[in-house]
Amino acid sequence: MNFVDAIRLTEILLGFAFTLQSIEHLKSFRNERYLFLPRLLLALLLIIGFQTTWVVLLLFLLSLAILYRFQGPYNGGSDRMGLLILCCLSLVHLAPSLRWQEIAFGYLAIQLVLSYFISGWVKVVNPEWRSGQALKDVFQFSAYPVSESLRGWVKSPQLLFYVSWAVILFELVFPLALLSPVSLMIALGVAAAFHFSNACFFGLNRFFWVWISAYPAIIWFQSRFFTAG
Repeated sequence: MNFVDAIRLTEILLGFAFTLQSIEHLKSFRNERYLFLPRLLLALLLIIGFQTTWVVLLLFLLSLAILYRFQGPYNGGSDRMGLLILCCLSLVHLAPSLRWQEIAFGYLAIQLVLSYFISGWVKVVNPEWRSGQALKDVFQFSAYPVSESLRGWVKSPQLLFYVSWAVILFELVFPLALLSPVSLMIALGVAAAFHFSNACFFGLNRFFWVWISAYPAIIWFQSRFFTAG
Protein backbone atom coordinates (compact mmCIF):
# COMPACT_ATOMS: atom_id res chain seq x y z
CA MET A 1 0.00 0.00 0.00
CA ASN A 2 1.49 3.33 -1.00
CA PHE A 3 1.60 6.35 1.27
CA VAL A 4 -1.17 8.38 -0.37
CA ASP A 5 -3.59 5.44 -0.45
CA ALA A 6 -2.85 4.59 3.19
CA ILE A 7 -3.62 8.15 4.27
CA ARG A 8 -6.86 8.24 2.29
CA LEU A 9 -8.03 4.85 3.58
CA THR A 10 -7.26 5.90 7.15
CA GLU A 11 -9.36 9.02 6.66
CA ILE A 12 -12.27 7.05 5.23
CA LEU A 13 -12.25 4.45 8.00
CA LEU A 14 -11.89 7.07 10.72
CA GLY A 15 -14.70 9.10 9.18
CA PHE A 16 -16.91 6.01 9.26
CA ALA A 17 -15.98 5.33 12.90
CA PHE A 18 -16.79 8.91 13.89
CA THR A 19 -20.05 8.79 11.94
CA LEU A 20 -21.26 5.80 13.94
CA GLN A 21 -20.18 7.36 17.23
CA SER A 22 -21.85 10.68 16.42
CA ILE A 23 -25.16 9.08 15.44
CA GLU A 24 -25.32 7.46 18.88
CA HIS A 25 -25.29 10.91 20.49
CA LEU A 26 -27.93 12.58 18.34
CA LYS A 27 -30.65 11.18 20.60
CA SER A 28 -28.78 12.19 23.73
CA PHE A 29 -28.80 15.44 25.70
CA ARG A 30 -29.18 18.65 23.72
CA ASN A 31 -25.82 20.05 24.81
CA GLU A 32 -24.16 16.92 23.42
CA ARG A 33 -25.84 17.34 20.05
CA TYR A 34 -24.07 20.67 19.61
CA LEU A 35 -20.81 18.74 19.65
CA PHE A 36 -21.72 15.58 17.80
CA LEU A 37 -23.86 16.96 14.99
CA PRO A 38 -20.92 19.01 13.64
CA ARG A 39 -18.74 15.97 14.18
CA LEU A 40 -21.12 13.88 12.10
CA LEU A 41 -21.04 16.40 9.26
CA LEU A 42 -17.26 16.65 9.36
CA ALA A 43 -16.94 12.86 9.43
CA LEU A 44 -19.04 12.59 6.28
CA LEU A 45 -16.90 15.24 4.58
CA LEU A 46 -13.81 13.28 5.57
CA ILE A 47 -15.23 10.13 4.00
CA ILE A 48 -15.86 11.81 0.66
CA GLY A 49 -12.48 13.56 0.74
CA PHE A 50 -13.69 17.17 0.79
CA GLN A 51 -11.00 19.61 1.99
CA THR A 52 -9.46 16.89 4.12
CA THR A 53 -6.77 19.10 5.65
CA TRP A 54 -9.27 21.52 7.14
CA VAL A 55 -11.72 18.76 8.04
CA VAL A 56 -9.06 16.80 9.93
CA LEU A 57 -7.96 19.91 11.82
CA LEU A 58 -11.54 20.79 12.74
CA LEU A 59 -12.21 17.23 13.89
CA PHE A 60 -9.08 17.39 16.04
CA LEU A 61 -10.21 20.65 17.68
CA LEU A 62 -13.72 19.29 18.13
CA SER A 63 -12.31 16.17 19.78
CA LEU A 64 -10.50 18.40 22.27
CA ALA A 65 -13.80 20.15 23.00
CA ILE A 66 -15.44 16.76 23.57
CA LEU A 67 -12.63 15.81 25.95
CA TYR A 68 -13.30 19.02 27.88
CA ARG A 69 -17.05 18.39 27.90
CA PHE A 70 -16.69 14.91 29.39
CA GLN A 71 -13.64 15.73 31.51
CA GLY A 72 -11.52 13.18 29.68
CA PRO A 73 -11.90 10.32 27.20
CA TYR A 74 -15.32 9.01 28.21
CA ASN A 75 -14.87 5.91 26.05
CA GLY A 76 -11.36 5.23 27.28
CA GLY A 77 -8.96 3.67 24.82
CA SER A 78 -11.10 4.14 21.73
CA ASP A 79 -11.24 7.91 22.29
CA ARG A 80 -7.50 8.04 22.86
CA MET A 81 -6.81 6.10 19.68
CA GLY A 82 -9.20 8.30 17.70
CA LEU A 83 -7.46 11.42 18.98
CA LEU A 84 -4.06 9.91 18.20
CA ILE A 85 -5.10 9.16 14.61
CA LEU A 86 -6.44 12.69 14.19
CA CYS A 87 -3.25 14.14 15.62
CA CYS A 88 -1.07 12.11 13.25
CA LEU A 89 -3.26 12.93 10.25
CA SER A 90 -3.12 16.62 11.15
CA LEU A 91 0.67 16.48 11.28
CA VAL A 92 0.74 14.65 7.95
CA HIS A 93 -1.32 17.40 6.31
CA LEU A 94 0.71 20.20 7.89
CA ALA A 95 4.18 18.68 7.53
CA PRO A 96 6.51 20.66 5.24
CA SER A 97 8.00 17.64 3.48
CA LEU A 98 7.36 14.00 2.65
CA ARG A 99 9.95 12.93 5.20
CA TRP A 100 8.08 14.59 8.06
CA GLN A 101 4.79 13.27 6.76
CA GLU A 102 6.17 9.74 6.89
CA ILE A 103 7.49 10.30 10.40
CA ALA A 104 4.05 11.42 11.59
CA PHE A 105 2.26 8.52 9.94
CA GLY A 106 4.94 6.06 11.00
CA TYR A 107 4.46 7.18 14.59
CA LEU A 108 0.82 6.08 14.33
CA ALA A 109 1.92 2.65 13.10
CA ILE A 110 4.40 2.27 15.96
CA GLN A 111 1.78 3.27 18.52
CA LEU A 112 -0.59 0.68 17.09
CA VAL A 113 2.02 -2.03 17.49
CA LEU A 114 2.73 -0.89 21.04
CA SER A 115 -0.97 -0.86 21.89
CA TYR A 116 -1.05 -4.63 21.40
CA PHE A 117 2.35 -5.40 22.91
CA ILE A 118 1.83 -3.30 26.04
CA SER A 119 -1.63 -4.80 26.52
CA GLY A 120 -0.05 -8.25 26.40
CA TRP A 121 2.69 -7.25 28.81
CA VAL A 122 0.19 -5.85 31.32
CA LYS A 123 -1.67 -9.16 31.18
CA VAL A 124 1.33 -11.45 31.44
CA VAL A 125 2.59 -9.78 34.63
CA ASN A 126 -0.89 -10.02 36.16
CA PRO A 127 -1.37 -13.35 38.00
CA GLU A 128 -5.14 -13.19 37.50
CA TRP A 129 -4.69 -13.09 33.74
CA ARG A 130 -2.09 -15.87 33.81
CA SER A 131 -4.47 -18.09 35.78
CA GLY A 132 -7.53 -17.28 33.67
CA GLN A 133 -9.32 -15.67 36.63
CA ALA A 134 -9.47 -12.24 34.98
CA LEU A 135 -11.26 -13.63 31.94
CA LYS A 136 -13.56 -15.61 34.21
CA ASP A 137 -14.55 -12.39 35.97
CA VAL A 138 -15.20 -10.70 32.64
CA PHE A 139 -17.67 -13.38 31.57
CA GLN A 140 -19.23 -13.72 34.99
CA PHE A 141 -19.84 -10.07 35.79
CA SER A 142 -20.27 -8.40 32.39
CA ALA A 143 -23.59 -6.55 32.21
CA TYR A 144 -23.78 -6.65 28.41
CA PRO A 145 -26.85 -8.72 27.40
CA VAL A 146 -25.22 -10.74 24.63
CA SER A 147 -22.76 -12.20 27.09
CA GLU A 148 -25.57 -13.85 29.08
CA SER A 149 -25.32 -16.99 26.95
CA LEU A 150 -21.59 -17.12 27.60
CA ARG A 151 -21.69 -16.98 31.37
CA GLY A 152 -21.53 -20.76 31.41
CA TRP A 153 -17.89 -20.45 30.37
CA VAL A 154 -17.04 -19.60 33.98
CA LYS A 155 -17.63 -23.29 34.70
CA SER A 156 -14.80 -24.19 32.30
CA PRO A 157 -11.70 -22.73 33.99
CA GLN A 158 -9.35 -24.76 31.82
CA LEU A 159 -10.86 -23.31 28.66
CA LEU A 160 -10.56 -19.77 30.01
CA PHE A 161 -6.96 -20.49 31.00
CA TYR A 162 -6.08 -21.43 27.42
CA VAL A 163 -8.02 -18.50 25.97
CA SER A 164 -6.25 -16.11 28.35
CA TRP A 165 -2.84 -17.35 27.28
CA ALA A 166 -3.82 -17.27 23.62
CA VAL A 167 -4.68 -13.58 23.97
CA ILE A 168 -1.53 -12.85 25.96
CA LEU A 169 0.82 -14.61 23.56
CA PHE A 170 -0.79 -13.08 20.49
CA GLU A 171 -0.43 -9.56 21.86
CA LEU A 172 3.16 -10.12 22.96
CA VAL A 173 4.32 -11.48 19.60
CA PHE A 174 2.32 -8.99 17.53
CA PRO A 175 5.42 -6.87 16.71
CA LEU A 176 6.91 -9.91 14.92
CA ALA A 177 4.11 -9.63 12.37
CA LEU A 178 6.06 -6.79 10.78
CA LEU A 179 8.62 -9.28 9.47
CA SER A 180 6.56 -10.11 6.37
CA PRO A 181 3.43 -8.91 4.57
CA VAL A 182 1.77 -12.31 4.97
CA SER A 183 2.36 -12.48 8.72
CA LEU A 184 1.08 -8.93 9.09
CA MET A 185 -2.13 -9.66 7.20
CA ILE A 186 -2.72 -12.74 9.34
CA ALA A 187 -2.02 -10.81 12.54
CA LEU A 188 -4.33 -7.96 11.56
CA GLY A 189 -7.04 -10.45 10.64
CA VAL A 190 -6.75 -12.12 14.04
CA ALA A 191 -6.68 -8.74 15.79
CA ALA A 192 -9.75 -7.55 13.89
CA ALA A 193 -11.57 -10.77 14.79
CA PHE A 194 -10.57 -10.23 18.42
CA HIS A 195 -11.99 -6.69 18.43
CA PHE A 196 -15.12 -7.87 16.63
CA SER A 197 -15.72 -10.59 19.22
CA ASN A 198 -15.33 -8.02 21.99
CA ALA A 199 -17.88 -5.84 20.21
CA CYS A 200 -20.34 -8.73 20.00
CA PHE A 201 -19.81 -10.14 23.49
CA PHE A 202 -19.20 -7.01 25.56
CA GLY A 203 -20.45 -4.07 23.49
CA LEU A 204 -16.98 -2.64 22.81
CA ASN A 205 -17.93 -1.75 19.26
CA ARG A 206 -16.07 1.56 19.24
CA PHE A 207 -12.75 -0.18 19.73
CA PHE A 208 -13.33 -2.25 16.61
CA TRP A 209 -13.89 0.62 14.18
CA VAL A 210 -11.28 2.98 15.62
CA TRP A 211 -8.52 0.37 15.76
CA ILE A 212 -9.35 -0.77 12.23
CA SER A 213 -8.89 2.85 11.14
CA ALA A 214 -5.22 2.68 12.10
CA TYR A 215 -4.49 -0.53 10.18
CA PRO A 216 -3.56 1.20 6.89
CA ALA A 217 -0.75 2.95 8.77
CA ILE A 218 0.90 -0.28 9.85
CA ILE A 219 0.38 -1.89 6.43
CA TRP A 220 2.15 1.07 4.81
CA PHE A 221 4.82 1.09 7.54
CA GLN A 222 5.64 -2.57 6.98
CA SER A 223 5.92 -2.17 3.21
CA ARG A 224 7.95 1.03 3.56
CA PHE A 225 10.52 -0.04 6.12
CA PHE A 226 10.56 -3.85 6.15
CA THR A 227 10.03 -4.92 2.54
CA ALA A 228 10.98 -1.80 0.58
CA GLY A 229 13.50 -2.50 -2.16
